[in-house]
Amino acid sequence: MRRRPETRPVPGENQHRINHQIRIPQIRVIGPDGDQLGIMSPDEARAIAEEHELDLVEVAPKAKPPVCRIMDFGKFRYELSKKAAASKAARVDLKTLRLRPKTDDHDIETLTRKARGFLEKGDRVRFVMRMRGREQSHCDLWIKKLGEVMVSLSDIATVVQTPRLEGRMITATLEPSSGSGSAPSGGGGGSNNA
Repeated sequence: MRRRPETRPVPGENQHRINHQIRIPQIRVIGPDGDQLGIMSPDEARAIAEEHELDLVEVAPKAKPPVCRIMDFGKFRYELSKKAAASKAARVDLKTLRLRPKTDDHDIETLTRKARGFLEKGDRVRFVMRMRGREQSHCDLWIKKLGEVMVSLSDIATVVQTPRLEGRMITATLEPSSGSGSAPSGGGGGSNNA
């Protein structure tokens, strides 16, 4: 006796039951044109779907009774994957760059170049400067130093959050600007000897 092939959905996919996988006694059916056909058994709905050469797809399993729609399942899956890809592409990431008050000027230039690259790709950038011990007594100096970094990126970025003290760290956030960015009031340079 031959075994029937497995019809289980692939794990990780949106798991919609279709055709003979729907075993509930009563379902609410929506036709291929979007009009409600009423509550009926899955066998009756499958017969209507076969007349239109389409599939019966469960779209709202938690509703009472569950809602099924007559549609082309292949096209439905394609549309879902297209929406998922579009939402993934539209997502803006927040990149965090960490530095310390004693970070050397050359290393700050490297971090600035890295931030510029992230901003050009369309990502937001958050600078986090962690302080220890006596470094906390010179917060205004470190805020000014981070402000200088923000000014150097003002040609391609807009300031979302100016440098400010949050506990033992100073944070600042930039996002890509469509035109000319607004520069924070950074002020003059300060040495990084602490």
